[in-house]
Amino acid sequence: MQRETWINLAILLGLILVPLWAVVMDEPFTITLTTKVVILALAGVGLNIALGYGGLVSFGHAAFFGVGGYAMGVLASHAQSYTPMQIGALEVEGTKSMLIIWAVAIVFSGITALFIGALSLRTSGVYFIMITLAFGQMLYYFAISWPAYGGEDGLSIYVRNGFPGLNTLDPIQFYCICFVLLCAALLVSARLSSSSFGLALHGARQNAERLEAVGVRPFKLRLTAFVISGMITGLAGALFADLNRFVSPTMFSWHTSGEIMIFVILGGVGRLFGPVVGAALFILLEHWLGGISDFWQFYLGLILLAVVLFARGGVIGTLAGREVAHD
Repeated sequence: MQRETWINLAILLGLILVPLWAVVMDEPFTITLTTKVVILALAGVGLNIALGYGGLVSFGHAAFFGVGGYAMGVLASHAQSYTPMQIGALEVEGTKSMLIIWAVAIVFSGITALFIGALSLRTSGVYFIMITLAFGQMLYYFAISWPAYGGEDGLSIYVRNGFPGLNTLDPIQFYCICFVLLCAALLVSARLSSSSFGLALHGARQNAERLEAVGVRPFKLRLTAFVISGMITGLAGALFADLNRFVSPTMFSWHTSGEIMIFVILGGVGRLFGPVVGAALFILLEHWLGGISDFWQFYLGLILLAVVLFARGGVIGTLAGREVAHD
């Protein structure tokens, strides 16, 4: 078994043992902190499909994160106020069902990714980066100017949404939901990477002209990967909004896009568990260093700089040694 596989299994075991220890020690805050890691890791897994496998440096993934968050916020707010949404001549009821909210978040994030990707993927390099960033900022300012759902102040949800057979207000039960979804996303990511689609996507990243010469259109491959990436990130947005029971325009901001990219770079671009390690490091640094200094981002920047200069494979790549992912 390869060293990276053992590392991945150790990370997975840690995600199981830490919340169990927190339950035994009656530390609900630790469970919530680990839940945040898992949700943000899910967003990173989404970006990793586009960035790590497809080489698409998207600075607008907060757009999908925010769409997922607002899908939850809008549906839950109408359910708690008992007022239907008015869509043209139609009246649509809100809902507190997580399953329905996830489906709506995934669909709308996918549609948003399809629209943004269809336009952005006609460019490359810095132009692609700037167009994705521009779309994210457009949605950010739209959310600010949307007074029906809180505008700049955001929107609060009083009670966490429900899942059949579980008490989602119990931190460990909500964590289990998020953990299972992360595992499912990791499985999808692994299958994509090893499939013929994934191999063709890697080929498009390395040499698009050669791939096109054998009759495969890189545009369709990249667009499909971008849409899948957006859907997973949108699901993470819905979970994040449910965790905080609050949604705001900051979910669309370029800072959020940057943080999701940091997760992937810290852990290792193209590494299956790279976003998980990156999200865990980010949250731990925020928690520990944030209690010491208000300028904890400075130390994060130093760590990120060291990774970029001396550990191109991220934490996972460094621990795995010479084993290479998709560089």
